[in-house]
Amino acid sequence: MAQAVLNIVVSKLANIIEKEIEHLGGVGRKVQRVQRELIRIRCCLRDAASKIKGDVSVQHWLNELRDAAYRIEDAIDTFLGVDDQLKEDSSFLPKFKKLRRMPQDMCHHHKLGTELDNIENLLKEISESKVRYGIEDLQDIVGEAVRMPFRRATYQEVDETEVVGLQADKNNILQLLHHERTPRRAVITIVGAGGLGKTTLASMVYRSAKADFSYHIMLSISRQFSLTDLLNKMLSKYIDFVPKDRDVDYYAGEHNNFLSSERYLIILDDVWTNDVWNELKYILPNVKNGSRVLITSRFIEVATLANSQMPPYELNFLDEKESLDLLLQKALPYQESDEECPNDLLDLAHKLSKKCKGLPLALIVLGDIISSKEPSYPAWERVLKTMNWHSDGSGCMRVLAMSYEDMPYYLKACFQYLAFFPEDHVISAKRLIRMWIAEGFITLEGRPTIEIMAEDYVEELSKRSMIQVLSRSTNGLIKHFQVHDILRYLAMNEAGHENFVTVFSQVLAGKKPDGIIRRASLQAQEKNSQFIEYVGPNTRSLFLFDTDGYFQRSLHCSNFRLLKVLEIVGNIRDVIELKSLDKLIHLKYLGLRNCTTKRFSFHGMKSLETLELRETRYSKCNGLWTISTLKHVLVDYSSAIRELPKGTPISNLQTLKWVKFRDVCDAKLPNLRTLAIENYSGEWVSMNNLFQTLRNLRKLKIDCSGKIPMDIVYPKALSNYQNLQSLYLKGEWPENVNVEASLLPPQIIKLKLKGSRLNHNPMPEFGKLNSLKKLFLGKRVLTDNWEGPIICPKGFHALQYLKVMDDKDLTVAQGVMPKLTYLKAKSIISVHLPLELQHVAIERKSR
Repeated sequence: MAQAVLNIVVSKLANIIEKEIEHLGGVGRKVQRVQRELIRIRCCLRDAASKIKGDVSVQHWLNELRDAAYRIEDAIDTFLGVDDQLKEDSSFLPKFKKLRRMPQDMCHHHKLGTELDNIENLLKEISESKVRYGIEDLQDIVGEAVRMPFRRATYQEVDETEVVGLQADKNNILQLLHHERTPRRAVITIVGAGGLGKTTLASMVYRSAKADFSYHIMLSISRQFSLTDLLNKMLSKYIDFVPKDRDVDYYAGEHNNFLSSERYLIILDDVWTNDVWNELKYILPNVKNGSRVLITSRFIEVATLANSQMPPYELNFLDEKESLDLLLQKALPYQESDEECPNDLLDLAHKLSKKCKGLPLALIVLGDIISSKEPSYPAWERVLKTMNWHSDGSGCMRVLAMSYEDMPYYLKACFQYLAFFPEDHVISAKRLIRMWIAEGFITLEGRPTIEIMAEDYVEELSKRSMIQVLSRSTNGLIKHFQVHDILRYLAMNEAGHENFVTVFSQVLAGKKPDGIIRRASLQAQEKNSQFIEYVGPNTRSLFLFDTDGYFQRSLHCSNFRLLKVLEIVGNIRDVIELKSLDKLIHLKYLGLRNCTTKRFSFHGMKSLETLELRETRYSKCNGLWTISTLKHVLVDYSSAIRELPKGTPISNLQTLKWVKFRDVCDAKLPNLRTLAIENYSGEWVSMNNLFQTLRNLRKLKIDCSGKIPMDIVYPKALSNYQNLQSLYLKGEWPENVNVEASLLPPQIIKLKLKGSRLNHNPMPEFGKLNSLKKLFLGKRVLTDNWEGPIICPKGFHALQYLKVMDDKDLTVAQGVMPKLTYLKAKSIISVHLPLELQHVAIERKSR
């Protein structure tokens, strides 16, 4: 984590040098010297990280370096805050401003200079001390992970009578192995998080299938992959003596010659990098005799590289019954299979199994712990109350920690950030990305925007099986996800160890946490008002969940002047007063959800990029549009946000929802991509004039107060907007105007209608929209007296998602919707769906 902190600080110093160097005077040269010293130290971080696991002194060295970097960041931000305040206080005529500020400036610069001198001396001491720890200077880090040596056991026989929940998976994989229509060499891949049972499944498959192949071997792949070692092991399977002094080309040639006449099965278990298959695919011959390669991995990227034509076989978590069965099997190993668990223990067993959330390895570890206890209610209850994954479940944590250790440094910071969120919390990827950007975690590396780079980070966490994706958008981006409880505990443990995030999850009972709290998350289930005493001027992020009584319903923001992210998820009954909010000049993200708060002012907030007020009651927001850095403003329908300025462009704003049309109609928003308008009642000339200026608009939501004004849909008004990809219309469709594909934007990908009260079937026209991927028809899209079924006769070539909320019959003709993966409807008469349909939620009427 020292790498991530150093990169954030180095980037901040570079920005200061670029923008403030003239104003800093002599202090500016000290800033440059500190930056150069940090860059020099950064060159040896990779070597230090490789030694950290076995050397406490190296860990101490890294902690000192991290704390020094934090100290630099605090000094610079404090300087900028006071300097900004001095500028605000200089209210005389311009020619007197510089003279009036001179004494304060000199004092302020002196304090910063003294602090930088002290930090520079400290950095030199830290740099010189690396010699004592044997840390070498290497090239500047570029983000690759530190690979720790680890070797799993080679193939071992599995007692399938003890395996729970994998029999169907085994049969599915065996079918793929023996697929007669694929004589060519085929690669089957199994993907899943650590501890899901990939190795166990591969061992079961190997035991059942090996007799059908003349050559077969199952190999566990080390993270420090060596092609020479791997080929040696494979050759020793059929050659008694393998020479050790030959180069890799010799071994590859020998192997290729032998396998060219064999039908082979090679299982590569726990593959970590693309290098394994990239090097093996040219060595393993493709002689079209039904040979097979089976690869297991935690990483989707590894699987898709090995076989881009077939999606990887993804293992799922166990369901509640399977989880309970596996736990009891391990907890009561001497009990016969037909014996029932004593009733007084069964309820506890249910609760214990739920702690593992379907992860087999966690269930096995927990079951082994319980098996060492007396099978009594008090003993099992004690395990339930005191179970600690870090100490009691270290075997499970060690396996999962391998995935964490394999991450590049920048992704480790992003993963640790997930510790902020409570157990089972559904995390919005967009919201998280905006927080990451506010923290400075994301840097542009060959991507068009910083947001796209952050989306890649989220996708990378998914590919590494560190998050559970719940939903994706029509363009394939992750929308919502959760973190498995044990992986969340891993994030909390690593974040706490690095002093990155402090989680208050229980009453502190007067115990003050160690060290300066950089980021704090209150997740306590009981009132815990004293936590606010432990966070202070050095805190950068503050998350408060369910705020009932935690801080006497007021938050003194002036105590957190360096805050960058503030997220409050409260109880709507409580009034939360944010005092001195305008003092948070470094705040970039402000999110209030399910809260009631009084009037607050944004005057003085110079850095705010994201404002989210969702399900939140408030009176007035003053000074919002004076903030030039705003990118995303998301409020609910009862908006009290005032009219946007008419003359000055708001150049950075990308998202604006929800606002009244009269407040936005004359605004200049050149980079707006998402717009949501409420209570629109028909000023189309003004709206059309506004839309002509929104060249980058991609998503549009219009909530009409009653009927949709005819001007919106006729004559072909919306179809003029070539870039519009997502459209939501709520309100009654104009009378005497039929829905036509030509009335809608030609590149529309997502269409949502609600309350349209159509008297005709719109599906034939919707089917003509060649780019349409997602169609949502809400309640009362059709009139109440509509009696016929909703017929989809043709088209819908790109549609993936269809949801119909009206209580109407649905008929889908054969060959229609070939790419559909989700269908939800109240009633259905007939439907011809593609075989790959992943999810169907249909409530059938009795007929």
